[in-house]
Amino acid sequence: MTRTDPAFESSDAVRTARPLRHARQVRLPGPVELELGGRLAVVEVACETWGTLSPARDNVVLVCHALSGDSHAARHDADDDPGWWEIMVGPGKPIDTDRWFVVCQNVLGGCRGTTGPSSIDPATGRPHGADFPAITIGDMVEVQRRALAELGVERLRAVVGGSLGGQQAMTWAVRHPDLVGGCVVVASSARLTSQAIAFDVVGRNAIVHDPGFREGQYDAESAGPAVGLALARMLAHITYLSRDAMTEKFDPGRTEPRDIPTAFEKRFSVGSYLAWQGDKFVERFDANSYVTLTLAMDFFDLGDQPAELRRSLEASPARWLVLAFESDWLFPPEQSRKIVDARIASGRPVSWCCVEARGGHDSFLLEEKLDVYGGMIGGFLDSLGPLGPRDAGGAPAAPTGTEVRVAQAAGVAAAADATSTDTSAAADRPAAPRGVFRGQRLDQAEILRIIPPGESVLDLGCGDGDLLRELRRRGNAGLGIELDERHVLATIRDGHDVVQQDLERGLCPFRDGQFDWVVLSQTLQSVTETELIVREMVRVGRRAIASFPNFAWHRLRTMLFEQGRSPKAEGAYGYEWWNTPNRRFPSILDFEEFCRRQSIAIDQRVYLESESGRLVGEGEDPNWNADVAIFVLRRGA
Repeated sequence: MTRTDPAFESSDAVRTARPLRHARQVRLPGPVELELGGRLAVVEVACETWGTLSPARDNVVLVCHALSGDSHAARHDADDDPGWWEIMVGPGKPIDTDRWFVVCQNVLGGCRGTTGPSSIDPATGRPHGADFPAITIGDMVEVQRRALAELGVERLRAVVGGSLGGQQAMTWAVRHPDLVGGCVVVASSARLTSQAIAFDVVGRNAIVHDPGFREGQYDAESAGPAVGLALARMLAHITYLSRDAMTEKFDPGRTEPRDIPTAFEKRFSVGSYLAWQGDKFVERFDANSYVTLTLAMDFFDLGDQPAELRRSLEASPARWLVLAFESDWLFPPEQSRKIVDARIASGRPVSWCCVEARGGHDSFLLEEKLDVYGGMIGGFLDSLGPLGPRDAGGAPAAPTGTEVRVAQAAGVAAAADATSTDTSAAADRPAAPRGVFRGQRLDQAEILRIIPPGESVLDLGCGDGDLLRELRRRGNAGLGIELDERHVLATIRDGHDVVQQDLERGLCPFRDGQFDWVVLSQTLQSVTETELIVREMVRVGRRAIASFPNFAWHRLRTMLFEQGRSPKAEGAYGYEWWNTPNRRFPSILDFEEFCRRQSIAIDQRVYLESESGRLVGEGEDPNWNADVAIFVLRRGA
């Protein structure tokens, strides 16, 4: 068996016990007082850096590692060993070391250069062992902060972490809101599930009940609790993989295990895999560190109930990116979504995506969907500006947290005229210009006329973020809602906050009147829960805009009447009857009747004949002449 044997490929495949040649030791001045009452007289931190620190010291990205990680996130040169996040960190990679000064530290309590149970206690001259004090995620972050200060770094462009690293990233953002511009949380949660804690409990029991544990005071010359630590790692590796990943990996030759030297069972291919993982882990990790770090992870708790979690997270004005993986059952996506909902409810900036990946919890360390999740992280880092302006309460100046750094576009005065509620105003305006933005549609150009500059917008079904882009240029703060992960990726790369969400489930995380405007552009005809979505639009927005194709347009009527064929034309009508996404076929009159029944007020109507690019006046019978309708809505009396 070799390290490249596909049967043994995993996120741990490149890890070794060899010395970290590029790690430097940072000794903290003075003792560290711990949150649970302990005290460490001396703390040293293993730290590695990549890239060049800018003169302004404003390009620092802190990468926080998961349970079994260390400071070696990536190789430094061709002769170096690969790091645990080699696919993510490096020149031209998502965390681009040609642009960012990347820092990664081994956490407090670790065993790869930072003070932990295997470090020498200066009071006794022996390793701390089981006498090492209990620590928290907050202690880890405080040590990181002080070590960064010793490197001359006080503020972070972003902090990025997965799993245990995600817990550190959240703690950084919440406890040091003025020091963090962006927070990236990957495959993590505000607290572990009881199921996840249960696996850690079994792992710790395997360690402490190994005869070699010796109440935690084993020495470097002995084997220590090697069997218990290996079993803990084997158990943990089961939780890192999804059922589909294990089936795909082991079922084809399930009774054909690799012949490896091990004392553990290897009757099945999955057995030889787990035995190899366990034996390999013992070579480079300390059992007391495993106990210490898993306990800190298990006790981490920002809250589970919505109100409690909201209070915890609203302290951070930074932009957040939260990513989960649909096959991750150790840190299930619904837990990550709780973080997102809490940020939304408090009006704080957040982007979110649940990536379709088969690899389970380990997906954030694997290449399967690197183009998606890595692209989102890279795009998010690119779009972050300096720590932006804050209002008197410490919140971002923009209502949704989207930083607006560009001047308002030309034509703002004309856009302001659209605040009129006169239903005939549209007929007196010239046709909207074409080519306003990439992928421009005539209805979007008119929507831009209607929304005054500077007001906040929630764009439902935002696609690649075209409307959000134009709104930002005019000074509007915007947030997108989109289901397709590729569109979410494009929108994040374009610098917008976007939340992956199925509109059919409503907008429950959002507060009443949270946005000035909610926009649903050319999507109404393709949804099933029409009543729910429109009611939610006028609840969340002080005003709402709905644009949709008018299926009573004369060309469609004529095609059905004269040819006896299902109507078809360019644009929203350009589908065959068997592949159309259109579930509804509303006309202008139908929608007006719908609004009356739902007690929704119509403040403004705009009718378009898109082929000629002209506005249709009501005197022309818009239900016959217009192929697109735009309605400005609000809650009725």
